[in-house]
Amino acid sequence: MSVEQTLVLLKPDTVARRLCGEILSRFERKGLNVVKLQMFGITPELARIHYAEHVGKPFYPDLEKYITSGSVIAIVLEGDEAISVVRKMIGATNGITAEAGTIRGDFSMSNRQNLVHASDNNVSAKREIELFFPEKNTQ
Repeated sequence: MSVEQTLVLLKPDTVARRLCGEILSRFERKGLNVVKLQMFGITPELARIHYAEHVGKPFYPDLEKYITSGSVIAIVLEGDEAISVVRKMIGATNGITAEAGTIRGDFSMSNRQNLVHASDNNVSAKREIELFFPEKNTQ
């Protein structure tokens, strides 16, 4: 097994519904380590960079409006095969069809307001971690 890092965003609906602790504790109970964590608001500019592959699609304006509507919590999780473990734990994108026992299956009734984002592969994890946790130049 390989130790990986992945980015998880607890989206505005998670924060508004006060589910952050519940969701974070699931990851910790699974054995994943919280390496970094911060709460902030996503700007439209950051949303366009993060969701670059979706800009220009018909659903993008609603996606941007949603992700910029309130605070998010960005988390870097680390552990054995963290990317696939987290993806399995969060469940299918649509909360209505997500399996019971997954985060979305237990707490979401929406395709759009689906509580969490998680990196889907090593390349996107590296890019997303650098985007949300840029290294500060100390020189």
